[in-house]
Amino acid sequence: MSRETADLTEAKDAIAPEVEEDLEDLALGEDYALNPDYVDLVADALDRGDAERLSELLGALRPADVADLMGFLSSGDREEVIAHLDPEALAEVLSELDPEIREDVLDHVPAAILAKALGEMDSDDAVDVVDDLEDDKRAQVLAAMPEGERAAIETSLAYEDETAGRLMQREVVWAPQFWTVGQTLDHFRREGDAMPELFFDVYVVDPSHVPVGAIPVSHLLRTKRDAPLAQIMEPVTEIPVGMDQEEVAYIFNKYHLISAPVVEPGGRLVGQITVDDIVGVIQEESDEDILALAGVSDAGRDADVFGIVKSRLPWLVINLATETVAVSVVGVFQDAIAKVIALAVLMPIVSSLGGNAGTQALTVAVRALASRELNAANAARIIWRELIVGLLNGLVLALVMGLAVFAWYHDARLAWTMGLAIIANLFVAALAGILAPIVLERLGRDPAVSSSVLVTFATDFMGFLALLGIASLILL
Repeated sequence: MSRETADLTEAKDAIAPEVEEDLEDLALGEDYALNPDYVDLVADALDRGDAERLSELLGALRPADVADLMGFLSSGDREEVIAHLDPEALAEVLSELDPEIREDVLDHVPAAILAKALGEMDSDDAVDVVDDLEDDKRAQVLAAMPEGERAAIETSLAYEDETAGRLMQREVVWAPQFWTVGQTLDHFRREGDAMPELFFDVYVVDPSHVPVGAIPVSHLLRTKRDAPLAQIMEPVTEIPVGMDQEEVAYIFNKYHLISAPVVEPGGRLVGQITVDDIVGVIQEESDEDILALAGVSDAGRDADVFGIVKSRLPWLVINLATETVAVSVVGVFQDAIAKVIALAVLMPIVSSLGGNAGTQALTVAVRALASRELNAANAARIIWRELIVGLLNGLVLALVMGLAVFAWYHDARLAWTMGLAIIANLFVAALAGILAPIVLERLGRDPAVSSSVLVTFATDFMGFLALLGIASLILL
């Protein structure tokens, strides 16, 4: 190498860290979201086929940011980006991708490369990725993996979806109960390469490999070497392998767990679940409940128009049917409406107030059921509380609206009619909002999915019936 070439290389090496730092600053905004200008830089490099610039831009991003970037790119551009990632980087990016985007990305990854990437993942992430593959490609990828890794993934796939068995990672740190702290730490140092990349607890097991306790790593490091594990271990909360992931999240939240062992029906330790997995479950379940309340599914960035229509239209059809029944009550009182035209103006107000009040009660009830704050032990008290709230809200709104109607129409009887209708509808709204999710859950249905349609029907039907029925008694 000539002296000039060496000097040029040294100059580039000196500048590179500064350029890298500038790119990192440009990549993310203050809210840690990708900067649109940075996305444009990546798109420009892709359009020009500038592989060196693309590698430079991707190198300045963390795996989670590369995964976020994929959502802003076309399918073809994603394929180009994937080609610039080594198996280790690809493994981290695949773990962070949204499921819809990951399915598209996996179509562009050769089976041999994907098999190497899976080997770099924790077993729980690898199972998620393999589960997204088409049957033919799944067989190719599994065939390209070492026998031990393939067997672990196939065993996890045998568990039902959204259970602890699917959620757990098989990499787990355990020690026999007759060991001392010193023996345990020495073993960790010898077997460091075979241990999980991140762990929080050491599970103490009996000769049958059944967990009998757990020791936080921080406690282990502060304890004298000659202390037996059996004397310093703490009680352990076991997670059955078939438990629903929502139940697992509830246990983690209730007992403030960082990690927990997963056991087979016989009690044998087969894996562990860590808090980072639970954060994802909580986010997933929360998103599902929020979307279900509106009767829609997740319309991700790659969702197609017909898929969105297919998910939303059935609930709109059901809502159309219930609203048709609700407004049929108007036809029964059409003579009253013809005599008192003001009723036609006031009807939407009564039904709208009831609908909003019902949604408030419904939202509180669904959240309470999901967080186990509402059960048979306190259901009567919660129902009674919501009824009192509905009645008090109805009284206040009845007074306000009654005065407004009297000021506008100068008709005391019409004001009384409006006030009484509002009280009746808000009471029914509170009753429907709290009872609908409770009854649906007792029937084994998801209360977040069906409750809103029932509550809307009840408040609209009662709103029309109350106003027009009371008007028939007072005004006619």
